[in-house]
Amino acid sequence: MDSSVRAVVWQQLRPGALAAVQGLAVALLSLTTNTLLFALSVVSLALIPVFGIGFALFPAVTVLVRLSLTLQRRLSRWCGLPIASPYQLVPADAQLGTWKRFRCVVGDPTTWRDFAWLIPGAITGGACLLAFALLAYGLEGVLLVPLALHLTVDWYGYGVFWPMDNIVKALLSVPQGWLFLAGGLAVAPWLVWLHFRFAGFFLTPTRAQELALRVRHLAATRADTIDTQAAELRRIERDLHDGAQARLVALRMSIGLAEQLLADDPAAAQRLLTEAQEASGHALAELRHLVRGIYPPVLAERGLDGAVQALALAVPLPVDVDVRLPGSPPAAVESAAYFAVAEVLTNVTKHSGAGRAWIQVVHRDGVLRMLVGDDGRGGASPDAGTGLAGVGRRLAAFDGTMTVTSPPGGPTVVTMELPCELSSRRTSPSSGTG
Repeated sequence: MDSSVRAVVWQQLRPGALAAVQGLAVALLSLTTNTLLFALSVVSLALIPVFGIGFALFPAVTVLVRLSLTLQRRLSRWCGLPIASPYQLVPADAQLGTWKRFRCVVGDPTTWRDFAWLIPGAITGGACLLAFALLAYGLEGVLLVPLALHLTVDWYGYGVFWPMDNIVKALLSVPQGWLFLAGGLAVAPWLVWLHFRFAGFFLTPTRAQELALRVRHLAATRADTIDTQAAELRRIERDLHDGAQARLVALRMSIGLAEQLLADDPAAAQRLLTEAQEASGHALAELRHLVRGIYPPVLAERGLDGAVQALALAVPLPVDVDVRLPGSPPAAVESAAYFAVAEVLTNVTKHSGAGRAWIQVVHRDGVLRMLVGDDGRGGASPDAGTGLAGVGRRLAAFDGTMTVTSPPGGPTVVTMELPCELSSRRTSPSSGTG
């Protein structure tokens, strides 16, 4: 079979095969941990009257339940049905004693929703094993295992033939195997989707929990924003004090001294005035650089499209730019997007070892999506101290998100999203339009 044909066939079979393997993982996890944790939960509750053992044991079992179900929530992304975590932090006073911790856990509705899911989850998770079993059973027929067993074992059956008493029935295992294989590939994605769809009824946060999680997220991002703004103000103050302010003080002293020398030594006064003029130029350049760091003039003049193009031209490697914006984001969002792309590009230049990079900026479904990729060595991480963590904090201030995909060997793709609406496209003062 030609390699291109094999590639096409594999592309068709890959989703079903992948779903079958995922179904096996879901089944093993659900059948083992769900049943074990259900038994431990029942035992811990039953031991509450026995010297209060359950008061200490039940919160510990709840921690294990939450760890297991957190993993299952993460697996829900496999079928495009991500389930958010509803868990709240345990209040600090609940750490003071066994009784307070028990009361906190028992009073959390999530505890009982998790408990209610354990047995249904084991059943629907176990059903996901069917797809993998069909796949394995089909491969058995396709690979002529029944024929080999018929020739070596006295009694054996496959598919509709139990037992196979002649070689024709044994050979018919091949078409039956293809049917079982096709059935497994077809049913696997549906079974995994059904499992996590059903899990959503138990494990998805309630409306009240979503609001509480939202408030907690906003409080955390607000604190980060305040800290970032305070750090930025300190930077501006330091830059003004050490740069433009110092030059302006020296400029004033030079002009004052030139004024004193003007009558007695006009040549010396002229030299001081010339130096003062140069110093004023340096001070003006520093002020412009400082203003550019607060809100780049290129954004006001050319919008995000032109600003990103300018960033791409400033880095020492080829950068493909694709910006498709039918309008302009709000100024604050536009500035955050610009600096986020600039920081990621700086990260590419300093750390990736890439020979090529690309930028894509689009707006779709109320979200400004920026993608910056490179063909470098990979291994980028927000925890590696490369500036990506700062990008994430900058975006979080606007309820944005950042996702980094960077396997060893590359490529690295940083996807940044900012929810916003676009206004009509701005025009520059020099465009001649009103």
